[in-house]
Amino acid sequence: MVAVWIAAAFALGLLARQLGLPPLIGFLGAGFLLNAAGVERVPALTDVAHLGVLLLLFSVGLKLRIKNMLRPEVWGVALLQFAVAVLVVVLVIRLGAGYPLPLILVMASALSFSSTVLAAKILEERREIRAFHGRVAIGILIFQDLVAVAVLGFNDQRALGWGAALVLLLPVGQPVLRKLLDLAGHGELLVLLGGLLALGLGGYGFEAIGLSGELGALLIGMLLANHPKAIELSDSLWGLKEFFLVGFFLSIGLTGLPTWETLGLAALPLAVLPLKVLLYFLLLLAFGLSARTGFLASLSLATYSEFGLIVMAAGVERELVPAEWLVATAIAVAISFAITAPLSRHAHEIFAVLERFLRLFERKRRHPDDEPISLGVADVVVVGMGRVGTGAYNHARDLGRKVVGLDSDLGKVERHLGEGRRVVYADAEDPLLWHRLRLDHVRVIMLAVPDSEAKILASEQLRRRGYTGLISATYVWPEEREPILTAGADVAYNYFAEAGVGLAADTFEALAPEPKSRFNK
Repeated sequence: MVAVWIAAAFALGLLARQLGLPPLIGFLGAGFLLNAAGVERVPALTDVAHLGVLLLLFSVGLKLRIKNMLRPEVWGVALLQFAVAVLVVVLVIRLGAGYPLPLILVMASALSFSSTVLAAKILEERREIRAFHGRVAIGILIFQDLVAVAVLGFNDQRALGWGAALVLLLPVGQPVLRKLLDLAGHGELLVLLGGLLALGLGGYGFEAIGLSGELGALLIGMLLANHPKAIELSDSLWGLKEFFLVGFFLSIGLTGLPTWETLGLAALPLAVLPLKVLLYFLLLLAFGLSARTGFLASLSLATYSEFGLIVMAAGVERELVPAEWLVATAIAVAISFAITAPLSRHAHEIFAVLERFLRLFERKRRHPDDEPISLGVADVVVVGMGRVGTGAYNHARDLGRKVVGLDSDLGKVERHLGEGRRVVYADAEDPLLWHRLRLDHVRVIMLAVPDSEAKILASEQLRRRGYTGLISATYVWPEEREPILTAGADVAYNYFAEAGVGLAADTFEALAPEPKSRFNK
């Protein structure tokens, strides 16, 4: 049976890719196809799906910082959206359809949430998790997950008891987790530790005390987000996460077979989905975000949530909700995924078409994170202030150039500032960064970030905005060089080849004062 799942997912995923759609659309289709063929949703598939979700949210947590979740544009929008959505659904459905109030309250709660899993996966694929709009979207989703836990707890006191208080003790154990990460090295032990933390401590550990395992995996990841090996740990789990997540999308399609009745019920939440996106957009702009940031974040939230299925299932179990509504919700979730995934892939292009109209709704006072970034009179920019970037910065400064560095690690930024370098916090993987940078005096941009895709994205965005200066970049593998140059970089240097040149130059420079006869021996 496992082979059948994998074969169906691969075949439909490949077909979706050939049609220019994300493979996950094919995975959803495979689930419905298997359902129609009589394949039942078995516990093993549910377990695989759960593992994939836990690994995904743990990886997302590794790229987030808790203080970003405490900003007004995050918790304010999350709470206001929930309140408005519940109120509107209650009024519309109560007055229009005459359903009983308990059913409406459960439906309103379930349909107010957006999918953490899909948003995280889309943002990760677009390399925008750490972009401003990505941080805002994920922050809103985290608060929604907390609200979902509270809603479940309202119906099940087991979910809100002494176990919830234990979450407050998590920071106490943070030093132990960081030490374990130091001791795990860089090989298979690192992968095992990641699995243990995501699935054991975060997932099943939280479930054992009556809380959401998904929320637990996310929070455990966030505790380690500032660790130097956080990104390495996330990368080491990438293959496992992608494989298990296929089970999640299959399981959505296997929830139940659509009927005309359930399709009709699902049409109601799908009809109001654009209004949900509009509400997000207007609330984000009310908090001072730009039209671009608000649009991209809102589009990431244009789904119904897997948490909504959990809330609806709890309602069915307590006989508050008819069983057909659970199937209808699953259909609405699946279709919202199918709509949002391809739209999100082209989010920047869609905004470019709508930009003039959407900017009419912007406030005059901008959010600080949406303001243009001034580089002063710098004529050289080094993107990525690790060892290679720091060396490039120092050399350019020694040549008398006016240099500024960019890095997405606040710890590195603070260290460089303390050592007298001018370094600004910015993320090269954020497509909006290149729209916010003022490059009036910049003649050279050196891309020293480790990720090849980030260098390709940066080169493309710089050329797209009309930058005509010199772009240089580093690469590791031979196959990385041509895509970087094609994207717009002028020159690309291999890490190891240049390290060899540097080694030889320094060696013979050190040898120069020695007697020539010694060299000839």
